[in-house]
Order: sequence, then structure tokens, then C-alpha cells
Amino acid sequence: MTDAGARGKPYTVGPNGKKLVTVIPGDGVGPEIVRATRRVLEAAGAPIEWEERLAGAAVFKAGLASGVPPETIESIRKTRVVLKGPLETPVGFGEKSANVTLRKLFETFANIRPVKELPGVRTPFSGRGVDLVIVRENVEDVYAGIEYLETPGVAEALKIVTRKGCEKIVRLSFELARAEGRKKVHCATKSNILKFTEGLLKRTFEEIAKEYPDIEANHIIIDNCAHQLVKAPEQFDVIVTTNMNGDILSDEGSALVGGLGFAPSANLGNHVSIFEAVHGSAPKYAGKNVINPTALILTAVLLLRHLEEFEIATKVENAVVSTLAEGKVSTRDVVGDAIAASTTDFAEAVVQNLGKAPPKGWHVRDYRALKFHSVPATPALVVAKSQRTVGVDIFLESSLDSKRLGEALVELTKGTSLSLHGISNRGTRVFPPSDAMLDVVDHWQCRFFAKDGKGEVSEPALLELFQKVGAHHRWIGLERLQEFDGQPAFTRPQGED
Repeated sequence: MTDAGARGKPYTVGPNGKKLVTVIPGDGVGPEIVRATRRVLEAAGAPIEWEERLAGAAVFKAGLASGVPPETIESIRKTRVVLKGPLETPVGFGEKSANVTLRKLFETFANIRPVKELPGVRTPFSGRGVDLVIVRENVEDVYAGIEYLETPGVAEALKIVTRKGCEKIVRLSFELARAEGRKKVHCATKSNILKFTEGLLKRTFEEIAKEYPDIEANHIIIDNCAHQLVKAPEQFDVIVTTNMNGDILSDEGSALVGGLGFAPSANLGNHVSIFEAVHGSAPKYAGKNVINPTALILTAVLLLRHLEEFEIATKVENAVVSTLAEGKVSTRDVVGDAIAASTTDFAEAVVQNLGKAPPKGWHVRDYRALKFHSVPATPALVVAKSQRTVGVDIFLESSLDSKRLGEALVELTKGTSLSLHGISNRGTRVFPPSDAMLDVVDHWQCRFFAKDGKGEVSEPALLELFQKVGAHHRWIGLERLQEFDGQPAFTRPQGED
């Protein structure tokens, strides 16, 4: 998958002319399915030189909290391509998921999840022609993992969505559509409720869509998208969405075509790409040689296309679907334990089918290299022509009721240049008093604006207010209320006119 020019090839070629790939066997059933996959690729003639490295449980237990040792990082920096078995984070070892560490360390910003009906794998949707790709933003959103206990009974997670992140994932979704000969891209958001965060993806999508007149661009609310995936999945080609929405939607998608045993994925970045099956390490099956390797073999098909080995990729894909269509060798998730083939038996059946034409009715798309676009590295990707501070939200922990707290804050602001505009609790305005029947908690959002209702609120005025309020009430945090280019950069609580 090539770049827009400057990045060059997205892989490294070794001295022997083979393409270098770091392979991480992983935990649980990982080593078994990785061996099966490598057997298929080697039999298909894939010109790959493997560098085997460790990550995951064994590394955690050795005392490295990240689960990813320096020698693995060094190999990935060199090869820029990874085939990875599933990793686990053992309870009591490590602090972060090694999977997340790898994705964030190498900024693999796009998670690609193909959802395609497979012959011989019966589901309620068989015969419907399901063939779509979910493109999930992979490093932002609530999965940035920024959380706080604001009070002992109130938790908060920050939902981080950036213009830079949106632009990268949106452009990739359109380029993926072109690379795979697809005609439609749906952008799925919850922008009807989250107008700034999810709305940023929607606005970015609508702006960039104009550069792709050959692709039909549609926006869809995420819950309707989930509904439509079950009702009429054949209507979709490419769906692009935010991180948590994409996590949920892509697992739903895999259920349409047989489950996680048939769900490949790629984590793509501008510098490094990581290929892995979606399913976990299934430790209770480790060493039993019973796990379906299809997901990882199909993941390897994605890897081959990334290496620009298109003919070999098609050869392997055709062998997999031929094996599934024949039904002579089926894994436990298809036929149950009694007559199931082993992991190695299934892989050998795929090897025997290399070179076969695809079964009747099966279509392999004509793929071409995926084009990446450079997004400026500057932190300030979007710069407003004007911005000003018009007020501040101070978040307080208090056991007072809303009326007593509001009256106390009104009294405190006398003699200052700011006044209390209102108090909200869990997003609903409760002061001045209203008819809202709200079960409040001890976490209060207290909003202050300039008394004259205009002009810039100065830093000394904010500091004076903060000191006065903090002298009498336990503050949790504050949020500056700003206008960018004359537009409010903050939402109003429910119940405010």
C-alpha cells in the first residue's frame, strides 16, 4: 500500500530480495495459528523473510510493564510490517495491553475490518452478498484511556477526537474504496448528540468527500448503521467511524459472516502496519491444535496486498474459499468438536488447494496499492482567525443541594467581573431551579460568564474567581469557555434556553 509519494514503499526489502516481516507468535493459541499461516504463505511462494520476536504474556511475566521488549520494537522499526498472533494481558502483570501499546507506539491510526460472506460458512445472512469493509479510527476517542474518578461515585472519561485524526481516517476510507473498486463510503457517527466530537468526524467527512466525486458519500447515525447492518448489510461498501463505535460495529459485522474465527484485520499507519486476527488468545485451547486459523490466514492475505504481492494474495484467498466451499475439512466453529479438523489439517487443505480457481459465484476484487496522504505534522492543524475567552466552567465536588450551592456561588461572585450563569448536574441544568426531576450526584458543573455579557474575560478575572470559589468549595477542575471565529466552542446543558 504505497504513499502519496514521499513515504515510498510501505515495507523493507532485505539483502536477499525478500520482504522483511516481523512475526510475533503471541499467546494462547497464537503460536499454532501463526505456524499454520506461515505454512500456507511459504507454500504459496510468498517472498517473505521472517524476523520472529516476542510480545505479550511472557514479556509481562519477565517484568516489562509494556509487554513489548526493545528488540521487538527495533525489529518493527526496521521491517515496518508485523504479522501478530493474539496477545493477552495476564491479570497481575503489566499495566497496559501490549496490543494497545503497539498500536499507539507506531501510530497505526486505521483499523481495517473486511466483512465478506464465505462459502461453506452458513449464517442467517448467507446468499445476501455481504461484502463490506469497516474502517475504524484506531488511536483516539475514549480509547485514549484518559479517565478520572471525579468524586468517589462519579467517573469521567475524556473523548478525544481531533481534526488530524479525522482527516487521516476519512482520506484512507475513500482511498480504500478506490483501491478495492468500491463505490460507496458511509460515515457513521453519533453527531446528533455529540456535536463537537462525533460532529467533527461528520464535518471532516463532508468536506473531504468533495475531493472524491467518483465515490458516493453518505452520512448515517451510528445506531441506525448498526440496525441497517442487520437489516440490509448488502447496501454497504465502506463504513468509516470513530474508535469505540468501530470496535462495536466491526464485531457485529463479523457475526454476519460466521464470527471471529473468520474476521481478519489490519492496523495501518503511515510508517508501520500490524496485521492480526480479531479474535483473542483463547488460552483454554492452547496447545490442542483445534483453533480455526482462517482469520489469520485471511489477515495474511491483507498483509500480502500491503506487500504488493497481489497475485499471491489472490492465490491464497482462492485456496481458503475453495477449502471452505468443499466442506471436506472444517473446523470446530463450523461443524462442532466431533468431526472437526485440526488447525494443521485445515492449513494443509488450504495448501493443497493453492492454485485452484475460486468456487462458482465467488469474486475476488481487483486490488491496487492503497494510497496514503500526508497530513501536516504540526500540532495546530486547525487555526482560528479569532478566539476569545467568554467564561469558565468550574467543576465542584459538593454535598450541598443545587439551591444552596447556587446561592452560595452567587454570593461569592459579588464584586467580581463574572457572575454565575447556571449549575448543571450530569448535563442537565438544575440552577436556577427548574422542573427537572433529576437524581443528582455530588459532581456539579458551575458556569460563569462576564457580567457585562461581552468582551474578553481576562486571566486575572478568571484567577480571582477561581480563588474565591476554591476558598469555600472543593474544586475538581475547570474548563475555559471559548469562541472560535465568533462561534461558541462549548455545548449548553439540557434545560437551558
